Amino acid sequence: MSTPESEATGPLKGLRVIELGVLLAGPFCGQLLGDLGAEVIKIEPPGQGDPMRDWGTIKPKGQGLWFPIVARNKKCITANMRTPEGQQILKDLVAEADFVLENFRPGTMEKWGVGYDVLSAINPGIIMIRVSGYGQTGPSSHKAGYASVGEAMGGLRYVMGEPDRMPSRAGISIGDTLAATYATIGALAALEHRRKTGRGQVVDAAIYESCFAMMESLIPDFQFGEYVRERTGSILPKIAPSNIYPASDGMLIIAANQDTVWRRLADLMGRPELADDPRYATHIARGEHQGELDAMIGEWTHTQTCEALEVACEAGGVPCGRIYRAPEMLMDEHFAAREAIVEVEHPVLGAFKMQNVFPKLSETPGNVRWTGPDMGSHTLDVLHNILGYDDTKIEALKAANAI
Repeated sequence: MSTPESEATGPLKGLRVIELGVLLAGPFCGQLLGDLGAEVIKIEPPGQGDPMRDWGTIKPKGQGLWFPIVARNKKCITANMRTPEGQQILKDLVAEADFVLENFRPGTMEKWGVGYDVLSAINPGIIMIRVSGYGQTGPSSHKAGYASVGEAMGGLRYVMGEPDRMPSRAGISIGDTLAATYATIGALAALEHRRKTGRGQVVDAAIYESCFAMMESLIPDFQFGEYVRERTGSILPKIAPSNIYPASDGMLIIAANQDTVWRRLADLMGRPELADDPRYATHIARGEHQGELDAMIGEWTHTQTCEALEVACEAGGVPCGRIYRAPEMLMDEHFAAREAIVEVEHPVLGAFKMQNVFPKLSETPGNVRWTGPDMGSHTLDVLHNILGYDDTKIEALKAANAI
């Protein structure tokens, strides 16, 4: 079990991130950098904190269950960015930092007098990671941009769900986490550029563009064929068979759309002749007969248990798997063998299980050192030991409501 304040092991150890912003798009980027070993100092407004502290479907002992994950490995301090004193704290931290991470509406940092021009004058190597709904430029950049809106503009929402109803959504904040992931990629690319040149730069990650980046051939489909992708439920059009099928005691996914794999599935079904049937023999043919093919496979699967189907498909070389929820993840031997779930000590809740650090690195694996800490729990440590502020200065900051 990981314990509070244990040592970082990842490849970003020795790098410092100053994280501003709230909720998920920015802080998830900070989580990823912290997972890989960076020292992340999260700045929250005093007396208010990140609203994510209270988010979660259930709250045992009054504790939100999302913040301990998204703020893991971070040092949490308070500083009021609306005051000159709070802004000076940020400037002092930037002098010895590698990254500044924020996800406010564009122009907010400039309004506070801590835009990139100011911070890069203090530290020319600083990399400013900016996550927003629409990006830092363009006619929509000034708008408030939540993940749901970015998912819609980026094309993701329109194709999610069943074709006979309004678009659905993923059961997670996928737009935020995609933007944060792209922001992390950009930050690491900017770090390599700085290694070569000594200069930092701005990483501009927009939620809508991060969703748009995942949309495959959506644009040329329309450009060359005026084809608009529609909602298709649990399938991808013309990719067959690859769907969720009913078993006698549940459901599972079977993916046998490649010609050779389809032949193996036909053998398992006891109908080897289907592999050479002109309606199903090729990828294109199976795509044209997707509905009837899925119905045929469903008739076969619903007479067997999930376990029997898994055993048969594994033996026959056909990819398949159950639809996992948290209970299945916690019981699965592969999750356990890969240490995909890590247990960390929480000061109130005790043993706290959460997803581990991904991806895994063979030489410098990341680690989870502690759960998201209480608001301001590292303020004195950072001000004293990193910035060198004395007690008199700290008391003055308290009196000015700057911390």
